[in-house]
Amino acid sequence: MRIERASRLVVVLAVLFLGNTLLAAPKLPGIGPAMQEMIAKNEIAGAVTVVVSKDKVLHLEANGLADVAAKKPMKPDMLVWVASMTKPITGTAILMLQDEGKLNVSDPVAKYLPEFAALKTPSGKPANLTITQILTHTSGLGEASGPDAQKAKTLADLMPLWLAAPMQYEPGEKWKYTQSGINAAARIVEVVSGMTFDLFLQKRLFDPLGMKHTTFYLTPKMRSQLVTAHAKNKETHLLEPVPPRSDFGWPNNPPQGNGGLYSTGPDYARFCQMLLNGGTFKGHRYLSSTAMKFLTTPQTGDLPTGFFQNSNHGTNYGWGLGTCILRAPHEGVAAMLSPGSYGHGGAWGTQAWIDPAKGVAYILMAQRSNFPNSDASDVRAAFQQAAANALMKH
Repeated sequence: MRIERASRLVVVLAVLFLGNTLLAAPKLPGIGPAMQEMIAKNEIAGAVTVVVSKDKVLHLEANGLADVAAKKPMKPDMLVWVASMTKPITGTAILMLQDEGKLNVSDPVAKYLPEFAALKTPSGKPANLTITQILTHTSGLGEASGPDAQKAKTLADLMPLWLAAPMQYEPGEKWKYTQSGINAAARIVEVVSGMTFDLFLQKRLFDPLGMKHTTFYLTPKMRSQLVTAHAKNKETHLLEPVPPRSDFGWPNNPPQGNGGLYSTGPDYARFCQMLLNGGTFKGHRYLSSTAMKFLTTPQTGDLPTGFFQNSNHGTNYGWGLGTCILRAPHEGVAAMLSPGSYGHGGAWGTQAWIDPAKGVAYILMAQRSNFPNSDASDVRAAFQQAAANALMKH
């Protein structure tokens, strides 16, 4: 009985300590009110915001609700689907293998996935896709879709579907966001490392970085900590719940490098700190300085890229291996960022942007499903601007 009581006391103290640690986290002035304004406008139900330097958490705050119907408050350590914020992690995995001499990003994909050798471009030429092309959305590779894609249990199951789909354009001709290319890169990680993609990331990145809550596969307990996604009703302008994704997070889903990860704000912030530190974190090196250049400098030449091409800002951006890179700031969400800032957003409003010139990273965790363009959201702009203003005053 005494042992049981002691054990219960330890658990209670641990919970209180964790709770107090999160409650005592630093808060930059202005960010909370900016998020509360977005919540009042029904842009989002709630958000977790994080700002980090190379070695410190400068800001960690939760605002609003994780579930509107249940009136469940948002907490800093709640899980969200980070969607395409998985892509920089996929690029990192490839570059870790390059650092070990096991591949080169200029290599043909067919060197590791022999089935790609037969792939033909729309003009009938051999495609000869490179790893760089599949990670920079310049490959022209066809997408996997339909019932067969939904039945896939592994990345290997998806490969025949990519190859059966007609190529979209001649490789290197233009930039077009392509999910299959990123997943092909994840499959290369599996072939080269001899581990499933999820296991490779767990052993090589998540465990060493202390990203304890980042995963492709949600346990029942994790699902209880998952933020509910909401969509804004176009007529009432109210937020309504959206069902969880069926293609991500479940045991039978492939560990998709394009968008399969779930994480928390503090977890993803650790990944950002590693990048801010030039590939190191707490004395452990994850990426060489050479590898970092592939994440932080454009690999797409003069091609217009990114999600702002409709507003004539395609040339403001270049693409690294799984990262979007800001060449020149422009009004809106990029106004407060320095040239050379890089990162990625997710479909449901998550964002992570690293500004090496200022030595900070901005991480936003929200779950709204029908943003017209989550990278251009008012929520992202309000958060980053409030954070930049606060940092300037300090």
